[in-house]
Amino acid sequence: MSSLESEAMEAEFDTVAGWTEEAVRTLGPEYAVPAGCRGSGSEGALRWLADRLDLRPGARLLDDGAGVGGPAGWLAAERGVRPVCAEPMAAAVRASRRLFGLPSVVAMAQQLPFADGSFDAAWCLGVLCTTSDKAGSLAELRRVLVPGARLGLLVFVAAGPLPPPLPEGNEFPGETELLDLLGGAGFDLQDSGTADLADSPDEWLERADAVDAEVARRHGEAPEHEQARENAKRVGRLISGKHLRPWLGIAIAR
Repeated sequence: MSSLESEAMEAEFDTVAGWTEEAVRTLGPEYAVPAGCRGSGSEGALRWLADRLDLRPGARLLDDGAGVGGPAGWLAAERGVRPVCAEPMAAAVRASRRLFGLPSVVAMAQQLPFADGSFDAAWCLGVLCTTSDKAGSLAELRRVLVPGARLGLLVFVAAGPLPPPLPEGNEFPGETELLDLLGGAGFDLQDSGTADLADSPDEWLERADAVDAEVARRHGEAPEHEQARENAKRVGRLISGKHLRPWLGIAIAR
């Protein structure tokens, strides 16, 4: 990863994560899940994955690349599980602990600090697009899952060569490449679909927008805010132009 890409990732996933926690604390706890899920899937996409992960109360679930913990917080409330969050950005880890009370560790996806077979299930939402070492990330996920465990994925897959300007710090796989990577890491695809990223209740979307507005009010002049906003706009343009597809998948650990 170049220094420019690294700066883009830090702006979006570390600096803005801290600002998001600050805004949620100002607006109220009901804003935490919608704000925390921005960029990690809609309520409908999370429900699609959770239904197919076949979770039971008490299941040991890893959220790999958890960000500020929005999807994990939603899952804990909806399905009676207490996910463990792993996330490389320290500000995001602090936010997930404070906003959702979830066990969270600072960890790279390729070096998870867990023993083999520690988890019954995992999900990884919008994370594989942010690393060049996709094979290493998937191999680590397979290592920490028990045989037969289910892995839920949201991956932005490229339909072909992408038109510039491209978002900084992202590497989007094609679907064939992604399926090959899953197979090589020891997973068998069970189900797949396409996420509707607008498939959330109006109240959810309004709360996420309110948090964005509060962050902009406080930090709109900061270069990190502009960098993160521009990256999000570029991803949105690629999705709306059908150059990227928000791919959902469930894979089984062999």
